[in-house]
Amino acid sequence: MIILNQRQQELLSWVQRDGHVTVEKLAAHFGVTYQTIRRDISLLAGEKLLHRMHGGASVLSSVENVAYNERQVLFSTEKQRIAKLVAEHIPNHASLFINLGTTTEEVAKALHNHRGLHVITNNLNVAAMMCDYPDCEVIVASGVMRPRDRGIIGEATIEFIRKFKVDYAIIGISSIENDGTLRDFDLREVRTSEAIIQQSRNVFLVADHSKFGRPALVELGHLSKITALFTDRPVSDEMAEVIAEAKTELFVAD
Repeated sequence: MIILNQRQQELLSWVQRDGHVTVEKLAAHFGVTYQTIRRDISLLAGEKLLHRMHGGASVLSSVENVAYNERQVLFSTEKQRIAKLVAEHIPNHASLFINLGTTTEEVAKALHNHRGLHVITNNLNVAAMMCDYPDCEVIVASGVMRPRDRGIIGEATIEFIRKFKVDYAIIGISSIENDGTLRDFDLREVRTSEAIIQQSRNVFLVADHSKFGRPALVELGHLSKITALFTDRPVSDEMAEVIAEAKTELFVAD
């Protein structure tokens, strides 16, 4: 696992957004030499975060997500800022769904001072963390555990989730397309998230800036299903219009 500097994180975000970018464009944008950009690309390719190609870099895959341990450190500061903002919008004594993802795990950390929470989760990392919080009840969904991130998915998970109706869902996503379509990589995970959305009175979507325009395989739905979107950077005018048309509130973390 590596810690990426700001330039490398922005480079990766650019590749994920556009699918391909040249060394020439990257060097001009960051004001560094071609050699520096090539070293960055080689480093990111070695960590299997993107694909190195002649003259530039391209997105790794639209069918497979970045490894969980790498996602834990990617844009970690941004995710913490998002999580802090989300926690400010969750009252004490609320009932919550928290699904899979490194950003939702940061939200779970940010809720450590809340009282009287009732949390239902298919994320064992979240469950292990929040079970030690004072006056917090944690209910773990049944189903099949996915070893790479300790997520619980499958038909049993969906059936379990449908037994509850909660105040807030905290969900993550891998991709927000330009038209507001939400996408992820695993069909079973998407179906679980669909059930969580259906069984929640308010749905909070947490997504750092790298998720906008990123390719991913499986459609989850549209931003119109989301009560509020929490991100770390101002969105483009075009995306702001899509969000407004979806009647989704937008919150940008400082």
